[in-house]
Amino acid sequence: MPAHPDAAPVPVVPTWSWHLLPALLVCLAAPAFFVLRIPWVGWVLLAIGMAVAVAMERVPAAQRVPARGSATAGPAGEAVRRPSLTRDLSLIAVGLLIVSVIPLKAELDNLAILRFALALGGAVAVPYAISRWVYRDRAIRFPWRGGGRWTAFQWTWLVAVLLLGWLILPFYFITSGVYLNWPVVDTPDLIARLFVGVGAVGIWDELFFICTCFALLRRHFPFWQANILQSIVFVSFLWELGYQAWGPLLTIPFALLQGFIFMKTRSLAYVVTVHLLFDAVVFLVLVHAHNPGMLDWLFLV
Repeated sequence: MPAHPDAAPVPVVPTWSWHLLPALLVCLAAPAFFVLRIPWVGWVLLAIGMAVAVAMERVPAAQRVPARGSATAGPAGEAVRRPSLTRDLSLIAVGLLIVSVIPLKAELDNLAILRFALALGGAVAVPYAISRWVYRDRAIRFPWRGGGRWTAFQWTWLVAVLLLGWLILPFYFITSGVYLNWPVVDTPDLIARLFVGVGAVGIWDELFFICTCFALLRRHFPFWQANILQSIVFVSFLWELGYQAWGPLLTIPFALLQGFIFMKTRSLAYVVTVHLLFDAVVFLVLVHAHNPGMLDWLFLV
């Protein structure tokens, strides 16, 4: 499927590069912040990663590489300037630092909702603003429609997501007890807040982990490397949010699949739809788990 015109150009990148080292250090700050919950370890990893990136880009090297499908490419054979690894990693680092300033424990009171809105919103808006108006490279974009109409396979995958969620999520949340990481929702007001919160965080996941982290990493690394790196950040965030116990067995494949789907479709609308369908099942399972008898007819567990 052709890429959307708004998708950021992706230059040809080497299969292996020492640039993986600073990128890995920056991404490993996420488990330090959100899994280990030791902020200073995250700060050190970010600092070392950025310092290594700066040092690497100061070393004399060919700064121009052939472009592939790039809107900035000139005539055939013309080269484009390699994107700055330091700049792109700095955008990811800024987003991680903003998210790390708040606890990610799921809460539904007004103050918690405001805290999440400001921190998560800032983690997307600030890197975007820096990229567009400070670096002036428009490295972060949000290609809503992608390359065209959804295919039969894409529609089929949406149905499969609902089915897989219905089969797996109740067993995971209830047998592991991780549903207790979310607050009790036993009133219409709390249920409505949970519905909005789950959906809003799901949309934010795609804006930050896929359209920001993955897209920036993809400018420097082959797809599979960029996808693994973004999944480290994605899964770490979900861990602190509540997807613990054996949750990574679900969240790691989900994060990798979302990166793959975005690469193929270049459609934010599609990856958001996939995520929201999955989160709709999460919402129903949480209501079911906290209110025995209410939705027993819907789930097997």
